[in-house]
Amino acid sequence: MRDSELRAFRRNLPMALLRARESIMGHFRPIMREHDITEQQWRVIRALYGIDGMEATALAEKTMLLMPSLTRILKTLEEQKLVRRFAVKGDNRRKIIRLAERGRGLYVKMSPLSEAEYKKIEAKIGAKKLEELYKLLEMIAD
Repeated sequence: MRDSELRAFRRNLPMALLRARESIMGHFRPIMREHDITEQQWRVIRALYGIDGMEATALAEKTMLLMPSLTRILKTLEEQKLVRRFAVKGDNRRKIIRLAERGRGLYVKMSPLSEAEYKKIEAKIGAKKLEELYKLLEMIAD
């Protein structure tokens, strides 16, 4: 294949997805900075909210974080008293990660601000197109 046969750089799907991600994250980063939390930490908090905890492997998969990164993130979140780890009964090698009370409080504080940004995005492209986008992205990810 010759270079001239490649699609235009702006039509490169990975780059288009990165541009879209950066644009979308521009809505949420100020909220995270205001609450002194990283994108990845917020992902972990969101994933743990409303459940009775999960093991690190499942959490890494759900949050799309590599295990070494998740390990560092969990250490920081534990130090900040936002999450807690508990041994699984009968198997001390396995740990369940749960949001601590402080982590739930942070979620409750941040979630309305985050939802307001989602409303802005929806207003920009419309609810129907946003739903279509979710479906298309799910199709690509499957």
